[in-house]
Amino acid sequence: MARVLMYSTGVCPYCVMAERLLRSKGVADIEKVRVDLDPARREEMMSRTGRRTVPQIYIGDRHVGGYDDLAALDHAGGLDPLLAA
Repeated sequence: MARVLMYSTGVCPYCVMAERLLRSKGVADIEKVRVDLDPARREEMMSRTGRRTVPQIYIGDRHVGGYDDLAALDHAGGLDPLLAA
């Protein structure tokens, strides 16, 4: 299974929904980076993604985007193959 990295905060409902969707797909290990606890990691997230909002999700080396992007990828049938890579 591909490595999953998610930039998140402790109070983000979209982060919870993203984690729930990934877990339902069999992802056991999500590397979570709490940007609310480490401002330097928020800067890292913004420079890597060009976005300010959380979650920001990477599957392998691919930036998937936020929860809406993840859900759209799943509905289009693209999430399972990406996770299996």
